Amino acid sequence: MTFPENLKYTAEHEWIRTEGNEAYVGITDFAQSELGDIVFVDINTQGQAIGKDAIFGSVEAVKTVSDLFLPVSGTILEVNSELNNAPELVNTDPYGKGWMVKISLANPDEVTGLMDAATYRASVGA
Repeated sequence: MTFPENLKYTAEHEWIRTEGNEAYVGITDFAQSELGDIVFVDINTQGQAIGKDAIFGSVEAVKTVSDLFLPVSGTILEVNSELNNAPELVNTDPYGKGWMVKISLANPDEVTGLMDAATYRASVGA
């Protein structure tokens, strides 16, 4: 299980990678391993401004459906269209090709309140 140092993490198992005033968001390696085989990613919030910790979509695995929570306030600029035909990318490459949304940050200071890799790793007992 990997915990990249350049990311920030949430208690709901999302990660965020900031690039200036934009950021990429996905679910963690821990989350995808707990969910199992992901068969569908449902995100229809492109263009919407969404608050911190609000639901921006859901991910469906073989046995469960899980909501996706935005780690910080922002506007959904882009949804990873590759996941439409290959939702398994979330399992095989959660921090790379399995990213879910690209957002414009409404309040970049919110990122500093998220967990670093060591804190997140400890929170999941890894």
